[in-house]
Amino acid sequence: MSIFSQTFPPSPAFTEKELPDQTGKVVIVTGAASGVGLELAKILYSRNATVYVAARSSSRVDTGIKAIQAASPSSNGRLESFVVDLADLETVKPAVKRFLEKEEKLHVLVHNAAVMVPPAGSRTKHGHDLEMGTNCLGPFLLSVLLEPILRRTAVTENMKKSSHKPVRIVWVSSMISMLTPKGGISFDEAGSPTVLKGMSNYMVSKSGNVFLAAEFAKRLGDDGILSVSLHPGLMRTELQRHISVIERRIMGAVLKPPQFGAYTELYAGFSPDVTATDNGGFFIPWGRKGVIPPHLQKSLKTKAEGGTGISKRFLNWCEAETQQYA
Repeated sequence: MSIFSQTFPPSPAFTEKELPDQTGKVVIVTGAASGVGLELAKILYSRNATVYVAARSSSRVDTGIKAIQAASPSSNGRLESFVVDLADLETVKPAVKRFLEKEEKLHVLVHNAAVMVPPAGSRTKHGHDLEMGTNCLGPFLLSVLLEPILRRTAVTENMKKSSHKPVRIVWVSSMISMLTPKGGISFDEAGSPTVLKGMSNYMVSKSGNVFLAAEFAKRLGDDGILSVSLHPGLMRTELQRHISVIERRIMGAVLKPPQFGAYTELYAGFSPDVTATDNGGFFIPWGRKGVIPPHLQKSLKTKAEGGTGISKRFLNWCEAETQQYA
């Protein structure tokens, strides 16, 4: 799809009106205390889902839960806390342990949380580039630790026999058709992803989300689980908190509110139009099937398949960097 089509997309066709009752469905949404994640959680809770509101502190989770409850006071759904700091890998396993003590199923995991263009040199607790750590390493580890319950959920609901796959992992990327470095990710002499400047570095991490979605699709597809990535759309959210006041004012005048981005995530995570044939695919605003640019498609292929093998190399790097916290 063209950049123009993604900047000025048609009206969403899959909203809370089209979403069926979600009673019995369990969903984790990261970054659900504000912005797009909060709006998605509101929609799901309004349709009676059990929503785990994931954020980096108890206070942020509590604020999010109050806002969600206020939006749908008559819901029969359930809201639960999921405190995890994706920039601190040591917090991921305890958060998953608490979740598994309460739940026997997990239908959809939405990797919505992200950081964009923080101050130059920003690092995670363990010394990784902040954008790469928060946007890729934390979500990767979370997915790995939740793999067993996702597999059990898919088996229990006998999803392998249906083209419609309600057990999904949704990786929120960005508009990868522009500003994305060729190949998505390059590696330095130490074998780590090269840290770039400004928005280019953010797009490196967002390419990583596309790669991880595709790699998990290969890993979990035979178990009846979909793994997809998406560009949520251009919106006004907290993600722009690190850019200048003037830039925020300009963007605020032309961008849509975060509810529209939630519709993109809702489509990828819950629409029956998304089927097994879309596994590893990419979606665009406000809920349409998109196309991964050719230079990133080449990265997704192994060298034996005629590609560069960058995606698999990135997966291996994520595994090595998070192994001690799994």
